[in-house]
Amino acid sequence: MIKEMVCIVCPMGCHLKIDTESLNVTGNTCPRGPVYAKEELTAPKRVITSTVRIVGGVHNRLPVKTDTSIPKELNFECMKLLNDIEVKSPIKHGEIIIENVLGTGANIVACRDM
Repeated sequence: MIKEMVCIVCPMGCHLKIDTESLNVTGNTCPRGPVYAKEELTAPKRVITSTVRIVGGVHNRLPVKTDTSIPKELNFECMKLLNDIEVKSPIKHGEIIIENVLGTGANIVACRDM
């Protein structure tokens, strides 16, 4: 069976065709396309972007994200965890808020100084 998808790794937006049995990928213009397509079919991952509460900051919420992608099936669990987090100012951009979130090896990091 052939599955079609648009690659989102770079701005080219290649239209990929993947043979789901052999995992053969066509339609890519760069070597990242086949890696993305195979991962998306076998073990999809996503980078999580969200906010956490902050005390003493200019705003009430601090933007955060994972520093690498985590398994897609953990997205809601991660968001629930972030909903319960509160940090105190000052926070520096890139500072780790949660290390090794949900045992994935990814860290939740601050996306700005506050």
